Amino acid sequence: MDSNKLNINTVVDNAKFTSFHWGVLIWCLLIIIFDGYDLVIYGVALPLLMQEWGLSAVQAGLLASTALFGMMFGAMSFGTLSDKIGRKKTIMICVAIFSGFTFCGGFATTPVEFGILRFLAGLGIGGVMPNVVALMTEYAPKRIRSTLVALMFSGYAIGGMTSALLGAWLVVDYGWKIMFYIACIPFLALPLLWKFLPESLMFLTKKGEAEQVHKIVQKIAPEQKIASETKFVLNEVTVGDEAPLRALFQQGRTLSTIMFWVAFFMCLLMVYALGSWLPKLMIQAGYSLGASMLFLFALNIGGMVGAIGGGVLSDRFHLKPVLTTMFAVGAIALILLGFNSPQAVLYTLIAIAGAATIGSQILLYTFVAQFYPTAVRSTGMGWASGIGRIGAIVGPVLTGALLTLHLPHQMNFLVIAIPGIIAAIAIYMVSLRASVDGVNAVKEQVHTEKNNLVNNLTN
Repeated sequence: MDSNKLNINTVVDNAKFTSFHWGVLIWCLLIIIFDGYDLVIYGVALPLLMQEWGLSAVQAGLLASTALFGMMFGAMSFGTLSDKIGRKKTIMICVAIFSGFTFCGGFATTPVEFGILRFLAGLGIGGVMPNVVALMTEYAPKRIRSTLVALMFSGYAIGGMTSALLGAWLVVDYGWKIMFYIACIPFLALPLLWKFLPESLMFLTKKGEAEQVHKIVQKIAPEQKIASETKFVLNEVTVGDEAPLRALFQQGRTLSTIMFWVAFFMCLLMVYALGSWLPKLMIQAGYSLGASMLFLFALNIGGMVGAIGGGVLSDRFHLKPVLTTMFAVGAIALILLGFNSPQAVLYTLIAIAGAATIGSQILLYTFVAQFYPTAVRSTGMGWASGIGRIGAIVGPVLTGALLTLHLPHQMNFLVIAIPGIIAAIAIYMVSLRASVDGVNAVKEQVHTEKNNLVNNLTN
């Protein structure tokens, strides 16, 4: 390569983990924590809302779905927007939306007002996730990329647990509205976000912002000597990727894109089906309410362990075999939950199910982020996440309908396990040759063969 050119992808891939990386990780983690907080507070406020507004269970369920619909549209629209205006601006827009409208939710006086505000907040909640994942992916060194994204995404569970703990502490004395007032903190922190959160290095390089790229490269790789005439380049194929949505189905990506959508749909269907109905399923199996709540806790703990552990394994082996195995093992664990087992075995099986659903959801974002090139990365994640949100909406409804059939306990878990098997097959069918790594490997092979041919002719 020309000595006056510096490959940005190579710099990022081979960089040591510096204080700059810590900064990106911490800011992205904080955004995800508040994102998780804003989504979960509805569950904290639900009992008081039902009592205050006289809501039936069906009405409460419909009110909950408004945020999920918002997340679906937000993921699709803001994911695409980010590939046009940049990650940083889009993230700030999404934070302002989910924080501002969640705060306004505390002033709602009717279920209709509340539902509209939750839908609008959902736009930001769904839109921020693919963009934060894209930003973290683009700055993480290659050897620990999956681990860092999984660590960052664990903030989602932290935000949910924070919401539950604050709710138990504050709601009794101050009412449900206090939880929504607290949500204004990210909005107030937007000036700090603007100052400290960096724009995507790949996006800046593509836009020709050489001065900003130079400053960031010096922070990522202080040892890198950069001449004033150095030209910054990317090694990804961008021809045909000018229209991000259409590009998801170009350059051999069509089958893989569809398989990602199937996997996201099935995974989120299981996540929300289990999150909504696991206690009820276990009560029907003869367990007490207290034990059933502990099963739900074990599910979430398994999700965190699965995400971080799966990230570490993925950095060693690759996301495709790790995800395929996790979905398959999770399906087996769900089937086994239908049979009577010692309590320790049950907790283990539920933790495995949590790793295969909640944990795999996080790793799916990582896989999609690493699959698509920079120009279409947020679009790819946004649409996969948006399709997945349909599964999140459908999952609790289908499981509720399943329970009305009064099927045997074993059959209930067998039905819930089927999406896991489908997701495993979908991930297995993803073509790595169409991914960024696959394209770069082919280019490297062509380059090597070209050099060998030149050497042979010279000799």
